[in-house]
Amino acid sequence: MSMTLAFDVYGTLVDPMGMSRLLAEDAGDRAEAVAALWREKQLEFSFRKGLMKVYEDFGVCTRQALRYAMATHKLTLSEERENALMAAYLSLPAFDDALPALKSLKGQYPLFAFSNGSYPALEKVLGHNELLEQFEGLVSVDDIKSFKPDPAVYTYARRATGSWEKPLCLVSSNAWDVIGARAAGLLAIWVKRDPEKVFEDWDIQPSAVIKSLSELEATLKNL
Repeated sequence: MSMTLAFDVYGTLVDPMGMSRLLAEDAGDRAEAVAALWREKQLEFSFRKGLMKVYEDFGVCTRQALRYAMATHKLTLSEERENALMAAYLSLPAFDDALPALKSLKGQYPLFAFSNGSYPALEKVLGHNELLEQFEGLVSVDDIKSFKPDPAVYTYARRATGSWEKPLCLVSSNAWDVIGARAAGLLAIWVKRDPEKVFEDWDIQPSAVIKSLSELEATLKNL
């Protein structure tokens, strides 16, 4: 089946929890908890802004979520340190399976990065990890001023990737993203990195489930 692949970035190709190492300087043994809450609120804030039609780019959501996570744990950051952490977010580490998987798929399928992040942020975080050059293009929600899982975002991804006449398959480790894509008529493969993760029971199923991006090439041949 001829198809185009659209890869989610945060949580799928790069690891937001990589910030916990840097947060150890500010939060000590609470660093992982702060990092997890930061990520949770980053997503929640983007969802809410999308529903409220008060779009601000993902970097704004990320900064506001950092402030919330720190305040919840009764921690403070100087303006300089906050800016340093925000800059570090542009250098999140890639998952070990990301680059090999993209290299193996390049040339077999059109590959796009498809993210809630802005173009400058995507260029930096993917470029830092040598992932940027594997993609034919980037698709950011910033173009239409909304966020996944708004159906309009997935429709826009079809247009931006030239996938009106052939299938577009999302690859994401975020279950909410997979559900959003499937509800909008896309194929969607869930990367279940954590064996303890539970897929929400919405009567909407992924097109396939893999444990690692290393399984993606073989899985695509069976779709």
